[in-house]
Amino acid sequence: MKAWLLHDIGGPESFTLEEVQTPSPGPGEVRLRLETSALNHLDIWSSMGMPKPPLPHVAGADGAGVVDAIGADVAGMAIGDEVIVNPSLSCGHCAACLRGDIPFCDTYQILGEHRWGTFAEQVVAPARNVTTKPSSLSWEEAGAYGLAYGTAYRMLHRARLQAGEVLLVIGVGGGVSSAGMLIGKAMGATVFVTSRDAEKIEKAISLGADGGFLSDEGYDRALKAAIGRGADVVLENVGKPTWETSIRSLEKGGRLVTCGATGGTTVELTVPRLFFKQLQVIGSTMYDFGEFASTTRLIATGRVPVLIDSVFAFDDLPSALGRMQGKDQFGKILLRHG
Repeated sequence: MKAWLLHDIGGPESFTLEEVQTPSPGPGEVRLRLETSALNHLDIWSSMGMPKPPLPHVAGADGAGVVDAIGADVAGMAIGDEVIVNPSLSCGHCAACLRGDIPFCDTYQILGEHRWGTFAEQVVAPARNVTTKPSSLSWEEAGAYGLAYGTAYRMLHRARLQAGEVLLVIGVGGGVSSAGMLIGKAMGATVFVTSRDAEKIEKAISLGADGGFLSDEGYDRALKAAIGRGADVVLENVGKPTWETSIRSLEKGGRLVTCGATGGTTVELTVPRLFFKQLQVIGSTMYDFGEFASTTRLIATGRVPVLIDSVFAFDDLPSALGRMQGKDQFGKILLRHG
């Protein structure tokens, strides 16, 4: 099969398209012939050694396709089934897994980070991480939403977002932030967004956001000027450039939930502000099987759309990565394998 291989840690330009041996599914696994896959910032970080994957490596966490091989001890699945890969991998038998807290698994992994992923014509995954593709979804929608939408869903539920509360989404346009905006609206929140790009703010408002503020113009003050108060929940994944302003944006008793730091990993925190305003900072990583199923239902029933920025041919991964690095995306960037 063809696959985009990473032989060295040298950034996104290090991927090369090569012929490799087609993998076979082991016990409890299935193999998919992929129709689509989606890019995540995780793919860029892996190529830069953050964390360093075992080399050679095939990145790509998200994908959808057709089952073309089934390993031993797999029930309820047939050749030709149209399915979606859930990249949140776990051992299935540690204490965390047994209570359903998959992201707390002792040996937690992400497809495309710790084992070969979806930037290939075929991929092998645990059967329990493969779910039926809803007939209402296109291949592009099915291959796009997994990691970003599942992550955003878990973030908002860990932050205990309630209907009627104010949600501020930082850096709208990327996969997680755009998904957070849409899921927050579906949960009944009043949603505001930030961006460095006025056009992205306008796009977000056209998709249902209640308003937006430019990132470099004091969005904490702008939010309070607009509605007379701060946010109950801030959804963050930028990190250093926005952290302090995001903390200042919170109402008393507010919650900041973060899943990443695309702009910088080390931040400062003013402790008196934290305890005087009784704020909470919440970390969140990926999602469990129930959260993935709930996210899929929201999408399959049309309550939450899958935002697709652009679709590239499988052979044109470098252009797709360039699109992501250019910071112009609004929604998910995909590869079409067929």
